[in-house]
Amino acid sequence: MLTQSPSNEQPTEPSPGQAFAAAFAAAGTSARVELPTTITEQFPGFKRRPRIAMRSLFKIVKTRELDAKYWYETRPVDGAAAVRDEKLRQEAAFEFHVDKIALKPTTAWVQIPGPLLDDPVELANFINFRLLVRLGTAENQTLALGRGGLLEAPGVRRLAAGPDPVSSLLSACDHVELMGGSADGIVMSTTDYYRYLVPRQDIASSLAALGIQIARTRMLSPGTIIVGDFFAGATIYDSGRSSIGFGRPPDGTFARDGIAVQAEIRTALAIHLPTHFFVASLV
Repeated sequence: MLTQSPSNEQPTEPSPGQAFAAAFAAAGTSARVELPTTITEQFPGFKRRPRIAMRSLFKIVKTRELDAKYWYETRPVDGAAAVRDEKLRQEAAFEFHVDKIALKPTTAWVQIPGPLLDDPVELANFINFRLLVRLGTAENQTLALGRGGLLEAPGVRRLAAGPDPVSSLLSACDHVELMGGSADGIVMSTTDYYRYLVPRQDIASSLAALGIQIARTRMLSPGTIIVGDFFAGATIYDSGRSSIGFGRPPDGTFARDGIAVQAEIRTALAIHLPTHFFVASLV
């Protein structure tokens, strides 16, 4: 008699959409699921195309605390005493600090077309492909434009444009190294990426060879880039949990009433080295 050997394959966890569809089948429009993961990392499109979200540029630390303690450095205040080797190494004069930052929610909404509620498979796909990507876009907005985001962070300096866009970009990378860091990330608009870098694959390949990743996003206006030492210079403190549930969206979220679902994560961006980030004009 033949016996079947146990499979070595591990059972796969349900996707966020599948978990929500199962909750809806059990609880209807009262359904809400709490997930032990950050669902912005689970958008299915990331598995098949080499495009990264802004969060992928940073180091990520999971925390259960409501507030995260972090260290940071600043340039010396005007009138501070001179420091030995300051002219050779600017960072020798940086001053050290400790602070706390609160984890805050980032949310996104979608309205579910009624017929999908009768189709668990397509309901799950709709959540995976539409709600997750909108949450990722909302997170990009928070990291770039939000209060405490890189464009608003104190101590992040602006650089004027060079003679051409590529020179401006490379000069910004150089400025990071002049601060004692290593540029490892660039955030730029999709328009600039296709206008300036796609035609210059020699530059794109050289940046990749140096370990410099590029996150393209609509959250930056064309003509502006952020360059920095993302891994050493900042941390996303992440609760490591997410939620998806039915609810009533804020006024103005949609043009008309409908059945709406919200996704939420809780994170905080702590910038340790604002000296290692630059907002540069390309033109």
